[in-house]
Amino acid sequence: MSMNAVVYKGPHEVAVDEVDEPEIEHPNDVLIDITTSCICGSDLHMYEGRTAAEPGIVFGHENVGVVTEIGDAVSSLDVGDRVVAPFNVACGFCENCENGKTGFCTNVNPGFAGGAYGYVAMGPYMGGQAEKLRIPYADFNALQLPKGDEHEDAFALLADVFPTGWHGIELANFEPGDSVAVYGAGPVGLMAAYSAKIRGAADIYVVDRVPSRLALAEEHCDATTINFEEGDPVEQIKDAHGGGVDCGVDAVGYQAVDAGKDGGSAYDPARENPAVVINNLIRTVKPTGELGIPGLYVPEDPGAPDDMAAQGRIGIDFGLLFEKGQALGTGQCNVKEYNRQLRDLIIEGRADPSWLVSHRVGLDEAPEMYEAFDNREEGVTKVLLEP
Repeated sequence: MSMNAVVYKGPHEVAVDEVDEPEIEHPNDVLIDITTSCICGSDLHMYEGRTAAEPGIVFGHENVGVVTEIGDAVSSLDVGDRVVAPFNVACGFCENCENGKTGFCTNVNPGFAGGAYGYVAMGPYMGGQAEKLRIPYADFNALQLPKGDEHEDAFALLADVFPTGWHGIELANFEPGDSVAVYGAGPVGLMAAYSAKIRGAADIYVVDRVPSRLALAEEHCDATTINFEEGDPVEQIKDAHGGGVDCGVDAVGYQAVDAGKDGGSAYDPARENPAVVINNLIRTVKPTGELGIPGLYVPEDPGAPDDMAAQGRIGIDFGLLFEKGQALGTGQCNVKEYNRQLRDLIIEGRADPSWLVSHRVGLDEAPEMYEAFDNREEGVTKVLLEP
């Protein structure tokens, strides 16, 4: 049996092709019919050829669907259940999983701490930008949702960006009443700012260059917005706040744009400086403040602007970090640490991140939407695919 799926063809090219349908491979697997799968900013790193991804990968690590088949050992799920799958594939019983660090499971991807659907180096797990998906260790990995289609857009964000934004301020040791600066107003940055608002931030600053994204930060996160193309963002924040902020979040990662560099377009790789956001955060955050870094950094980058960055090595101002007594936390989100409580906030109406969603389109429109999202077109914030 075959199904339609979004398949990586090479740099800047995906196509909707027929691939083999997934099957039950282990007694604790379930199969789901996908109702929503999201395009993520992390997918763009592969899409642009900036990873070791090879043609043939089925993308999609943010997935919601309805269970259609269950393995013999599954005990907590039934056919017909609606579920969201954390992007982390985790076993539930290794030391890291037992400690809640499901993003760093040591069993699902031997030789590498952590697994995910449809992502290079993250194991043999097909992505969900397709009609169907296999969820391994399903009793552990599948979070049940209310049946029906209510809150579908919001629940889709539980697979990654809402928990990852929440994780960003957790990494920064955020506390109610703190001031926070978030660099990057893509989906994760906006969710970090939204999480800070929900959790009682005193002041929120969001840095980006795309007006439509900054407008969302202002409207939905009560943030003071900073356009880094209009001047040094650190000085803009300090002028507005009266000094350094309590904590900060890097929601950009290694493909950060440096306003001080020229290029043929706004996102020309010639303008990249993979250390610029971390170094700006070191300058932005007060002495003894903390930095949360959920933005993606990689051990090797085929399209890096220099040889050092190609090896995943960047020039961090560690001396200033040390001098200011700052701390930092890094790493991908352990989605299961947060997704149940965030689901319940949505159900009870205390959180509704669905304002982030700009497009819900059919799977066949994925190639056009990848191009638009990669170009950071105005109004393209979060794209949901519906088979």
